[in-house]
Amino acid sequence: MLNIFFRVIAGIASLFMMLYGVIGGLNHFDTIPKYEDNVASFEPYENTIETAIPQTDIYDMIEEHFKSELPAGKSVKKAIVLGYDGCRADALTLCEEGGAVHKLIINGGKAYVAYCGGVNYPMFNTQATSTAPGWASILTGEWADVHGITDNDITKSTDTLTLLTSLVEDGYANDSAFYVSWNGHFNSENATYNLEKAYCEEKGLDVLFSDAEDDHGTVANTLSDVKSADCSDFIFTILEHTDHAGHGTGFDIENPDYISEFAAAEAEAAEIIDAIENRPDYAAEDWLIIITSDHGGFNTGHGAFTIQERMTFCVVK
Repeated sequence: MLNIFFRVIAGIASLFMMLYGVIGGLNHFDTIPKYEDNVASFEPYENTIETAIPQTDIYDMIEEHFKSELPAGKSVKKAIVLGYDGCRADALTLCEEGGAVHKLIINGGKAYVAYCGGVNYPMFNTQATSTAPGWASILTGEWADVHGITDNDITKSTDTLTLLTSLVEDGYANDSAFYVSWNGHFNSENATYNLEKAYCEEKGLDVLFSDAEDDHGTVANTLSDVKSADCSDFIFTILEHTDHAGHGTGFDIENPDYISEFAAAEAEAAEIIDAIENRPDYAAEDWLIIITSDHGGFNTGHGAFTIQERMTFCVVK
């Protein structure tokens, strides 16, 4: 009964947001049932919105990978996270053959509906569906009540370290790299990881924080690493395509701009995956590859409580 109550309240709130968008002249809005149908129509999903996994589970997947025994014939653990900022869970219905998600799934990968915001929909979120809190929850395995990043423009303390740092510091990885273009990660006054970056430098940890001007630069930096003989053991790359399109013209899988930018992210991520699989030492490396998102979006924004903002995804192989 309580769950029904929260769903009704959330539905009313989402309807209000939709009407607000219409009155404000915004296009590309959708209703809750249509959105739920879109998510359900992506057959590879192993679960549903109701059984969505928390985005913090991605931390556990990565940590377990590095701490587990090496399979026979493998000599080193490697992992990469390819993040699509602002990519909604229903966007996977746009996947095409040759794209990164398709590549992982046809080779045995699994796709899961996930959620950001601290709790699953229809409960009211306890954490903003914003960029910094979402990625921080994935990288620390904790929600904002622990890692302290309740919104953008807040610097995280080193009380809760990310996997980029802890895997190296604890000896499970020799090195790690963080490739981004958004200044809010570690290239502005109140950036999320300023203190952790300084912590790594002070401790002499081999953790690279690398920023670029745009997604093209982020991909170039990632490819340069992946193609090197001593490729970083753990790589975290974030592409901004879908977030930029969403803020510009609308977070909607019927929006041509959003469709185009999702395709761009898919093509670039596929290029990175191809580079990994073409590594000379690939056969001896035990790779974990994850594609995920920090949050969704509604109309031209995110940060609030609608189902479109709350649901994300995780594709893992």
